[in-house]
Amino acid sequence: MNITPYTRHAYYYETDKMGIVHHSNYVRILEEARVDLMAKAGLPFTEVEKAGLMIPVLSVSLDYKFPLRFDDEFEVRCRVTDFNGCKFSLKYEVWNLTTDKLTVSATTSHCFTDDKLMPVRLKKKFPEIYEIFSQFADDGKEDEK
Repeated sequence: MNITPYTRHAYYYETDKMGIVHHSNYVRILEEARVDLMAKAGLPFTEVEKAGLMIPVLSVSLDYKFPLRFDDEFEVRCRVTDFNGCKFSLKYEVWNLTTDKLTVSATTSHCFTDDKLMPVRLKKKFPEIYEIFSQFADDGKEDEK
C-alpha cells in the first residue's frame, strides 16, 4: 500500500527561544502523521472510534538529528513495522524538506482496545481493519529488505 507522506510547515508557536521546534512538539507531529496515514488507508480515526475501537499509545521513542525551524517545510514518512492482530508499531522519519536533512527518527507502539481499554483482537471482531493493518505490516517488512 503506497501512502504519501504527511507534509506541512513548522508553525511559529511550535518554536522555542532558540528559534527551533521544541522537542515536545514532535510527539504531536507523530500523532498528526499517524492520523493522516490511517485516513489515507481508508480508516479515519472518527470511523474507527465510532466502531468502538480505541488506539492508545503504549510507547514513544524519538532520536533527534537536526532541528526544524519556523516555516521549514517537512514531511513525515510513516509505516507499520509490526502487527500481531492487537498491537502494532510504527516507524517514522521526519524530513526537513527545506534543508533536505533527516530531523527525527522515531517509533511508537499501540494496541487496539474497546472503550473500557480492554485489548481487542481485530481478526475476529473487525476483519476489514485487520486486513488493512496486515497489509501495512507486510509493506513494512518489504521496505526493510
